[in-house]
Amino acid sequence: VKGHKPQMVKPKVYKQEVEITQKMTVAALAKAMNKDVDHVFEALLNSPLDLDSLDQDSVLEERWIKEVVTRSGMKFKWAKLSETRKRVNRDAHRRPPADASCLVSRPPVVTIMGHVDHGKTTLLDSLRKSQIVSTEAGGITQHIGAFLVELPSGEKITFLDTPGHAAFSSMRARGANATDIIILVVAADDGVMNQTVESIQHAKRAGVPMIVAVNKCDKPQADPQRVKRELLAYDVVCEEFGGDVQAIHISALKGDNLLALTEATAALAEVLELKAEPSGLMEGLVIESRTDRGKGPVTTAIVQRGTLRRGCVLVAGKSWAKVRLLFDENGRALTEAGPSCAVEVVGWKELPSAGEVILEVESEQRAREVVEWRNYEEEEQKLEEERSAIELKQMQHLQEYRKERAELAHLSWRQKKAALYRAYKAKFSGRPSERTEDEELSLPLVIKGDVDGSVEAILNILDSYDAHQQCELDESFTDVGDISENDVNMAETFKGSIYGFNVRASKTVQQLAMKKGVPLRLHTVIYKLVDQLKDDLSSKLPPHVVENILGEAMVLAMFEVSVGKKKVPVAGCRVQKGLLDRQHKFRLIRGQDTIWEGSVMTLKHHKDDVQSVRTGMECGLSVDGNMDFKPGDVLVCFENVDSPQVTSWNPGF
Repeated sequence: VKGHKPQMVKPKVYKQEVEITQKMTVAALAKAMNKDVDHVFEALLNSPLDLDSLDQDSVLEERWIKEVVTRSGMKFKWAKLSETRKRVNRDAHRRPPADASCLVSRPPVVTIMGHVDHGKTTLLDSLRKSQIVSTEAGGITQHIGAFLVELPSGEKITFLDTPGHAAFSSMRARGANATDIIILVVAADDGVMNQTVESIQHAKRAGVPMIVAVNKCDKPQADPQRVKRELLAYDVVCEEFGGDVQAIHISALKGDNLLALTEATAALAEVLELKAEPSGLMEGLVIESRTDRGKGPVTTAIVQRGTLRRGCVLVAGKSWAKVRLLFDENGRALTEAGPSCAVEVVGWKELPSAGEVILEVESEQRAREVVEWRNYEEEEQKLEEERSAIELKQMQHLQEYRKERAELAHLSWRQKKAALYRAYKAKFSGRPSERTEDEELSLPLVIKGDVDGSVEAILNILDSYDAHQQCELDESFTDVGDISENDVNMAETFKGSIYGFNVRASKTVQQLAMKKGVPLRLHTVIYKLVDQLKDDLSSKLPPHVVENILGEAMVLAMFEVSVGKKKVPVAGCRVQKGLLDRQHKFRLIRGQDTIWEGSVMTLKHHKDDVQSVRTGMECGLSVDGNMDFKPGDVLVCFENVDSPQVTSWNPGF
């Protein structure tokens, strides 16, 4: 159409959106706008606000927040308050106590405790007439075993054998918590020892009654009465002293008086009236866990309630299982196990830790839910710990920042900015290089054990390590099972050593470790493993420089000798002990002070140059520089010798 002017379309201007909240600080607003703090100050330049009174922690009113956003060519929107949905607790728990009418009698669970080498395994061996003691490395138990023993009277007792060695404290505590009665084995010739006392403490903590078995009574130096008197000091009062603790004199090796011990155990169990509910979902306790080459993850478990059957679904800690196979202590397959039975359970997806509570659940889906919830709970706990650590760091940083700002409080914000720039420039110019070589000594370890309890015992020993100032000890990786090529590769990555306890390493793995220069330490006795570890730690340490004094001489006179145009001071001395050797260092002592230290230029006996002079001989010597010798000075000849350093760590055995 003629005369019609085309309409101009304004291009749409994109404005950045800024989420704002009530009571924002200058720093928070700058962060929301993706600008620095100075931008906010500049946006407020021609406003009634007193800028000199503002800093980045000052809280702004709502209208000034909006003003800054608008002046910056942006638009604002109010931030939504986010609501986090709380997850529903999907954990599995023990059932409430059963009705008394549903309970039936059950065999007692008896734990045998005592000091190392006091005869616990031999006692069990005699009780069940089998030879397990000969297979134990060094004759000391390093696992926890569970066995069902049937007495001539037809009564059944489940025995747990626990290690007596100092390293296995947590295993003994677990044995005490899973048991009804504790048999405390004390050798009649040795008496009460460290682990005997510890076992008494475990029993008292768990509130479990005790029977004292005084073993090795067949030995000529045996003194059972002394043992009973020693026990009084630990509040274990035997019946003959008016207490309620039965004490039976036995010889586990010869089988003497074992029937009296089992009868005493059965009588105490009768008094305790031990009962359990055989029906309903199974509840139990993991006594030990290990990885078997053919069966996969395997646990030794005590059934505490209900009946454990093949095919049922179990949860323990953060692992679950559909029971494929059940075995008794002799390796015979079982279809079910009732209360107080000790069984091997095969079918775990992952290896649960020893000491975990086992709960039966309705289905595999429910088991996954429980494990997922427990993993979530652990992650939340870790996050909370990290959050606390971050908040603490922020608080410390804020306090430092405020202290720094308080010193500049009398300046305007422009002067503050200039002062801070100068301070930061000075700070960063004097900063050392980021790439400093880490000179700290460390020994990374890859630890493999046959069962979970063994690895736990080793880690407990390593927790007592207190020589970090000498050499850092770092457990890079721990696991259950034989040593694999992956373990060797990991040890090579960390430049560490592999320690295996009661595990095997194939020929291929050994060759790979040798090729890659990875130390492979395989042990079957715990204290030998610890000794090896101490040797390895000591070998990492630099040698000590020790001063070895070779001889001493007294300065008798001082005279000068002309060498060309130069006069050199010479000390006339007599060697009082040892020898003076030119190739070693010398020290001049006057009274209590060291005047000089260095090398000797010449050493003469009469007029001959000599390499060394011995006790009683006189000599003349000159040193570097113009040294003013005086009669009565002492010259000491010494050498510095490297002496191997030994780790200060003492694990206590």
